[in-house]
Amino acid sequence: MSTRDPSALIDVRPAPGAVLELLKPITWFPPMWAFACGAVSSGVSVLDHWLLMLSGLILSGPLLCAASQAVNDWFDRDVDAINEPQRPIPSGRVPGRWGLYLALAWSALSLAWAAALGPLLLCVAFFGVVLAWAYSAPPIRLKQNGWWGNLACGLSYEGLAWIAGAAVMLGGGAAETEHWGRIAGLALLYSLGAHGIMTLNDFKSIAGDRSSNIGSLPVRLGAHRAARLACVSMAAPQAVVILLLFSWGAKWHAAAIGALLGAQVVLMRRLLEDPRARAPWYNGTGISLYVTGMMISAFAVRGAG
Repeated sequence: MSTRDPSALIDVRPAPGAVLELLKPITWFPPMWAFACGAVSSGVSVLDHWLLMLSGLILSGPLLCAASQAVNDWFDRDVDAINEPQRPIPSGRVPGRWGLYLALAWSALSLAWAAALGPLLLCVAFFGVVLAWAYSAPPIRLKQNGWWGNLACGLSYEGLAWIAGAAVMLGGGAAETEHWGRIAGLALLYSLGAHGIMTLNDFKSIAGDRSSNIGSLPVRLGAHRAARLACVSMAAPQAVVILLLFSWGAKWHAAAIGALLGAQVVLMRRLLEDPRARAPWYNGTGISLYVTGMMISAFAVRGAG
């Protein structure tokens, strides 16, 4: 009996460690960080509302993001058998249809948690769950097109989480329209920049994507063109953020993000020398600078709000 055949182990329950691996705690950081940026950008004291902040962080990471990871791994089980056969589902450590059951259960739990935080958070969470399923599940399966799939990921991981953080702190509307506009503008720009981050993340699965007819951008465009596009996608929104911060009077914040962007450009030049080999390296270096800029811009809006 092959351990890579999920249907062969239908009655076996997965070990807790395998379930945790399926939910991928390492992926929870981006939406939790974006949620924190949104909370900071609201201008409301996070320390005075720490329990609300903690509840929102749990929603964005261990619940919503974890649900999206379970959904993705279930519908990617055949691709993962080629790219990463050691993952919980293709390896058989999450057997039978347990991957699907966990994806459904975590999606429902996320919505229940969001409902407890208020109707606006429930709407944001519902949209996030819809995007997660649309990204991975047929017949829509947005990930089959790298343009749309990466956009959906960027909006979910950065934009929705940022808006949710601000909404939790502000109670849905206790801020001037101009302040909300600035918050939404930053959330959208950093979501667009995340399109490039998602493109670099696809470099690790080129072989499996190609054999499974998944049109990720590295497959569609080739490694070098996709890497150049990713660099532009990450740099251009940050340049717009810098201009906006200057126009809002946050000159020191704009200068700090400019310095971070300059460092990223230096790293991008090295990335482009061998994108297939250096994409993981850039994810550990350049992306750290990118997300640091997110928090700096959040503090800038906080001060200007």
